[in-house]
Amino acid sequence: MSHSLHQSLAARGYRLTAARRAILDTLLDSGGHLTADELTDLVRGRSAGIGRMTVYRTLELLCGLGLLRPVYQGTGAAHYVLMHDGHHHHLVCSGCGRVIEFDECALGDLPARIAGRYGFRVEGHLLELYGVCVECS
Repeated sequence: MSHSLHQSLAARGYRLTAARRAILDTLLDSGGHLTADELTDLVRGRSAGIGRMTVYRTLELLCGLGLLRPVYQGTGAAHYVLMHDGHHHHLVCSGCGRVIEFDECALGDLPARIAGRYGFRVEGHLLELYGVCVECS
């Protein structure tokens, strides 16, 4: 995934600066699901010279390119998730707040059918299913 994220920036005409590389690598190493402040702290652990605004601008750029999405899970701060092949999926426990990430995408042609009905072009999706985990059952 690291290589494809780096390539995605270059293919769209963006330079892969040392700061962007550190931010991307930190996101990838963490698996995503970080707030901007958590990401900033981790990035500064790698490279103390990278400022908060650089992290925020890079997050904004990655979201604008559809490589990252903010999700709001009741904590007040957005958590940023990597969009794997244009989609990302979660199970969210309403008891303890645990988030389980899963890869299977069973939506099939549903996004295309809905998009066609409304004349919309789907670029990706984020699916969150809410319920109760086994520990809270």
